[in-house]
Amino acid sequence: MNKRKIHITDVILRDAHQSLIATRMRTEDMLPACEWLDGAGYWSLECWGGATFDACVRFLKEDPWTRLRQLRKALPNTRLQMLLRGQNLLGYRHYADDVVEAFCQKASDNGIDVFRIFDALNDVRNLETSIRAVKKTGKHAQGTLCYTVSPVHNTRTFVTQAQAMVDMGIDSIAIKDMAGLLAPQAAFELVSELKKTFKLPVFLHTHSTSGMATMCHWAAIEAGVDHIDTAISAFAGGTSHPPTESLVAALHDAGYETGLKLDVLDQITLHFRAVRKKYHQFESDYNGVDTAVLLSQVPGGMMSNLANQLKEQGALEKIREVFAEIPRVRKDLGYPPLVTPTSQIVGTQAVINVLAGKRYDTITNEVKKYLQGWYGKAPGDIDSDLQRRAVGKEDLIEERPANLIPNEFHKLKDQIGELAESEEDVLTYTMFPDQAKAYLEQRKAGTLQPEPLEPLPTAKAAGSISTEFKITVHGETYDIHVTGASPASDTERRFYMTVDGVPEEISLASLAEFQKDNGGSKRGKASKEGHVTTTMPGNIVEVLVKENDEVSAGDPVLIIEAMKMETEVKASASGKVVAVHIKKGDRVTPGEVLVEIE
Repeated sequence: MNKRKIHITDVILRDAHQSLIATRMRTEDMLPACEWLDGAGYWSLECWGGATFDACVRFLKEDPWTRLRQLRKALPNTRLQMLLRGQNLLGYRHYADDVVEAFCQKASDNGIDVFRIFDALNDVRNLETSIRAVKKTGKHAQGTLCYTVSPVHNTRTFVTQAQAMVDMGIDSIAIKDMAGLLAPQAAFELVSELKKTFKLPVFLHTHSTSGMATMCHWAAIEAGVDHIDTAISAFAGGTSHPPTESLVAALHDAGYETGLKLDVLDQITLHFRAVRKKYHQFESDYNGVDTAVLLSQVPGGMMSNLANQLKEQGALEKIREVFAEIPRVRKDLGYPPLVTPTSQIVGTQAVINVLAGKRYDTITNEVKKYLQGWYGKAPGDIDSDLQRRAVGKEDLIEERPANLIPNEFHKLKDQIGELAESEEDVLTYTMFPDQAKAYLEQRKAGTLQPEPLEPLPTAKAAGSISTEFKITVHGETYDIHVTGASPASDTERRFYMTVDGVPEEISLASLAEFQKDNGGSKRGKASKEGHVTTTMPGNIVEVLVKENDEVSAGDPVLIIEAMKMETEVKASASGKVVAVHIKKGDRVTPGEVLVEIE
């Protein structure tokens, strides 16, 4: 019997809940399981990075650095692992080298042992600084291959990339199959080639979205893989990962060593099975096995987030159109792997193309930056007409993008000022300026309030008002089931319900709050050529014009943030700006008159 040891990393504290419940698990639900997790015998636990940082600040109103310190204290015997986006760190743009260096040092200081470092384009130039910074801390720098399928990706291109990372001094190689596109034979061939070429440990991270992940794990093990990523079964399968317990049992039966015991794993999964119910409002219809991923190539975490984002737009019925549009946008952009931030860049542009009914009628700022070269070199040829249309006469970037970004840490530290109580706070602000500033202001004021969780449905009390009923609108009948409500406040109240089984949320604002948010009066509906509006709901990031300004059709007049991406809203006609109905921070919806031009 083969007694080779297969090391296991569990992703329950990061990628598993990112994939299945939109990264909403709170620290309070992680800590009670840490004693079991720490004693289970895992090689490492992935617990930080990816979208967790953003979700902590934006939705959970938690300090992500505090989470890391709490987990470090609760897991003293286990390596803690994070996912780091190279020069992007945890945000959605490239940062200056001094920021990357500071972040890696602070992440190490606060408890991270293993840094899985990747670049969304597999452009190794974007990994140089972070690999060097991690090595300086004495921690484990893992170079990552973002696996994807396209006319320009094959085993040889991945091995060539691995060689470049090995030359930079990485400690191990990870295959990151974020969309579940890896097939068993391809896994066997790639792992075999990596093991034959390099003397470093090889890790495999794959999602179960297409249904092939467990087969890929087994093929990779037969090819000599050293480490695999799994998820405890309570958060396994579908767009998440293969179940830890199943693989441990299968490996033991085949004579492999894992160092894990099923009785301890059972305690862990019982805890998280109960925890998952708490977050049922974030479950998606797209959390199961979906072989359509082989066509759409949408990663698991992106799939659940896209569903939530389209629901917020009131357009969930268009999700299949968006899935069909994503491969077309990806081709136009030169076949980038779909992983943060390129998954958001491609996904948001696909949503805009579908909702607007016309491809590239609106191009996000991020797509423009991508086409200009600010994210690095695309794996394949990009659509030259689209590039010309988006970039215009601006220069294209051929060198490492970060070479053009001057040191910025101290400038950002001055910007946030006394709200930042530590360098960690400055780094949080650097990643997400608007969200972090609001978070730090609320922390100082003692008003931090996480988004409400929808209570589990309960039996109807005697004499209570009915929470289940039918309504008929324009001849269509809908089954309504009210499942909960947030406490009333002076500004709004939120109600949670299902409409024909689909989770919905309604926010009722007070009249005073509505008027405050809308400049004192309700905005009119766009009805003329000079009425500037938006194609999707979002928040105003910047107003670029004022009354009496002269503009030409196509000039940017506003910047709006929707689905975490910024988009310019352009003048619909040439003329003079006669009215501006919005200000920075306002929430706007499609069809409203935002700016009037005559």
